[in-house]
This record gives sequence, C-alpha cells and structure tokens, in this order.
Amino acid sequence: MFLTLALLRKGIPGKQWIGKHRRPRQVTWQMKCNMIKRLEQEAENEYWISRPYMTLEQERGHAAERREWMWNQIKETRQAKFPEHKYIADQLNHLKITKTW
Repeated sequence: MFLTLALLRKGIPGKQWIGKHRRPRQVTWQMKCNMIKRLEQEAENEYWISRPYMTLEQERGHAAERREWMWNQIKETRQAKFPEHKYIADQLNHLKITKTW
C-alpha cells in the first residue's frame, strides 16, 4: 500500500509548504552563508563568555559598596513616604477647652 502510494502519487497533498507531508525547501547558497555567519558569531560569543573579566579575588565583594548605597536609597525613599507620628494628645486637645478645674 505504501509503495503504491509512493509510486503513484503525483504531488504533495494539500498545501505544499505546510503540514506533515510538505515539500522540502531547497538549500540555497545564501542560506548556507547566513548559517555560517551565525555559527561564527556564536563561536565568537562563546569565546568571549568563556574568559572572565575579573579574577575570583576581584569579583568577591566588588559590588558590596554599591549594594549598600542602593539599600540606603531605598530605605530613605520608604521613610520619606511614611506618615509622621500621630499622638493621642494632639487628637484629644480640643477636650481641654472646657476644663475648668
């Protein structure tokens, strides 16, 4: 059955560029050049990623000062948004008006 279908089939069923039995695309010279360029770029990226910018001694604690400064900035902005303290004496001050004793 499969042999007969393979031998007697005249073309690709349905749309020829999509689906399970689609027509294979021809690999052109431009496609090969683009793939080679992408692979070369990837190889260069791997080369630069594999070499560290700083040594382990330099890397340890290099951002501690900046992190502390950022944390202080965050704390200051939070404290600036925080409302002022309210005292019960300020709220009940109007009761002292009629106080005669």
